[in-house]
Amino acid sequence: MRRARWLATTAVVTAGAAGAAAVAVGGGTDDGGRGPMAKPPATAEVVRTDLAQSKTVDGRFDFAQRRPVKAAVEGTVTVAARPGHTVRRGQALYELNDKPVTLLYGQVPAFRAMKPGDRGTDVLQLERNLRDMGFGGGLYVDVRYDSATEAAVKRWQKFLKREPTGRVEKGDVVFQPREVKVVAADAALADQVGPDKPVLTVASTKPVVRARLDQGDTALAVQGGRVEITLPDGRTEPGKVTGTVAEQGSEAGSGPGNAGITVEVTLDSGARAVRDEESRATVSVRFVSESRKGVLAVPVEAVVPLRGANGGYGLQVVSGDTSTVVPVTTGMMADGRIEVSGDGLRQGMKVGVAAQ
Repeated sequence: MRRARWLATTAVVTAGAAGAAAVAVGGGTDDGGRGPMAKPPATAEVVRTDLAQSKTVDGRFDFAQRRPVKAAVEGTVTVAARPGHTVRRGQALYELNDKPVTLLYGQVPAFRAMKPGDRGTDVLQLERNLRDMGFGGGLYVDVRYDSATEAAVKRWQKFLKREPTGRVEKGDVVFQPREVKVVAADAALADQVGPDKPVLTVASTKPVVRARLDQGDTALAVQGGRVEITLPDGRTEPGKVTGTVAEQGSEAGSGPGNAGITVEVTLDSGARAVRDEESRATVSVRFVSESRKGVLAVPVEAVVPLRGANGGYGLQVVSGDTSTVVPVTTGMMADGRIEVSGDGLRQGMKVGVAAQ
């Protein structure tokens, strides 16, 4: 890869500096630094700056960790999920057979009815939620569904205006790790649903940006790699790559040979950076593949190829009404500038460039 970049730099410098080369080398200098020359027709300044090789693509806001929520039992949807709504602990995701299906927090799915005498991690999760919702008076949180658990469940059921049975039936609750964003209602009002049919799709409330890269640019999508997101109002927010999804070239205009990846980018400042109106707009995502900090740089067209046995590249350094070609070593190139180094080269020097 380093050799490929060197070859690309050589080609660009040679082509871009052709006009300047005639000025710099044509005055009798064959290897740089051998006597004064006439002042060039145009000059530029040696600057100290940061260079970055990058690519900018369009992206759109989305929410991370999309996943379906399926009905645990058969029934009729009597209140459908609300897309765009954030659902928190104790709130209903939807209603089935005129009964709310309540969101509780936990990692283990609700896989059974829970009743007195049961033991397990699901019971532990239930008790934690009862406590945190304010119904856990006298409840010792553990894996046992005992009389105290039953009493706490009855208090919760009375609050929900449901029959206080003291049991949590299968399908009454859905466990999710934390609050969720409803991104789609997969079942409408009056739909018949069952265990194999999604009722809604949820996601994390954390906004992400999804952007597509071509297959040849996949090296930019390094996990944890830094990116810059330019929002519709012109603000720039930092972020990092947090995930990728391989594609098969199925998008419009893509053939079998144009497969790429969709990159998920998380903003450092999270939801605070995104306004509601911006969440539906296109943003610009700048991926940086390589960067150099605080290097000396000049416009690409200032670098001239040197004739002679040693070859290489030089700059036509201007002093007063004369100039001298000074050999330099070139480095990374980005945004029309190229990194240069060499003896006596310093920030603020004037160098010749090809006339526009």
